[in-house]
Amino acid sequence: MKIHEYQAKAILGRHGVAVPRGEVAFSASEAGDVARRLGGVVVVKAQIHAGGRGKGGGVKLARTPAEAETIAAQMLGMTLVTHQTGPAGRMVTRVLVEEGLQMARELYLGLVIDRAAGKPVMMASAAGGMDIEEVAASTPERIVRAAIEPGVGLVPFQARQLGFAIGLDGPRVPAFGGIASALYDAFMASDATLIEINPLVVTSGGALLALDAKISLDDNALYRHPDARELRDAGEEDPLEIEASKFSLNYIHLDGNIGCMVNGAGLAMATMDIIKLAGGQPANFLDVGGGANAEQIRNAFRILMSDEKVKAVLINIFGGILRCDVLASGVVAAVRELGLASPVVIRMEGTNVEEGKRILRESGMPLTTADTMDEAAAAAVRLAGA
Repeated sequence: MKIHEYQAKAILGRHGVAVPRGEVAFSASEAGDVARRLGGVVVVKAQIHAGGRGKGGGVKLARTPAEAETIAAQMLGMTLVTHQTGPAGRMVTRVLVEEGLQMARELYLGLVIDRAAGKPVMMASAAGGMDIEEVAASTPERIVRAAIEPGVGLVPFQARQLGFAIGLDGPRVPAFGGIASALYDAFMASDATLIEINPLVVTSGGALLALDAKISLDDNALYRHPDARELRDAGEEDPLEIEASKFSLNYIHLDGNIGCMVNGAGLAMATMDIIKLAGGQPANFLDVGGGANAEQIRNAFRILMSDEKVKAVLINIFGGILRCDVLASGVVAAVRELGLASPVVIRMEGTNVEEGKRILRESGMPLTTADTMDEAAAAAVRLAGA
């Protein structure tokens, strides 16, 4: 679950990371009021779940409260397009108004799970700022890393090594160590999967502050953090993904035109791969789970059919806990209720597969069946006109 910058900074602030003074505003007048309370020069920052806001016109300097109000009025309601939003962009519904700072340097500090190593990895770079992605792609040696043993935590010498590696010296190295330690504390306490401070700035006075912040929380750990659920901004999420979450369906919206319904994450990945090998493009990742019932199948089918980009649907089920006859009954019921806006290809194998095929065959519906994944993928691609 992604959260907004101002929410991420609130979490970091509670753990001892220094952040600029600022407040969120949902209207232009609120933005002006915040600017008056802060006094002096402020920065108005559009709040969306995407990076590159500065390049897209979503971060602007205001020298007076009146100017902050004018800028906020222009931002609120606008569709902000960045390299991370895609051409559709995201609508701005809130802005963060922060005190302006004189910056001497921009650094990068982040923490992510290295799934191959099974450890958190802290990353730092002297090349902080808006183009950190380009740094990672073209000069990865400029990003230094420290793997953290989960049972030990961040060791002080690791933080010092990172600080020296990105060119800090004198009193700023201990200050950096304090921020790095606080970042790790926030990461573990909030069950985050990613925390980034970009940039971590050195002000003209020598202080270190998190000028920007990004946090992604582990959805599977939200039961331990009931307050974190309030941080969710459904307006920033795909409507189909929100709808799928209501029925405990693991759904991720993609850009292709072949809808996929599969039980099991591994089989879902293999299904998307074989669609690509057949020359098609998957429209989604959809794992209904091993124990799905007919009602979940119906809702999954409805969600697939509601995607206007879907030109064909491939249902690939290995019957185990989810028996093939249950799947077939759920699909038939869904088609009867919702109609058949796109061709449907079904490949089943496993428990009660013959009974499942009989249900499909006797339904009288124009459903295409296949015995192998290769045949199913080829049929779906052909029917989608890919």
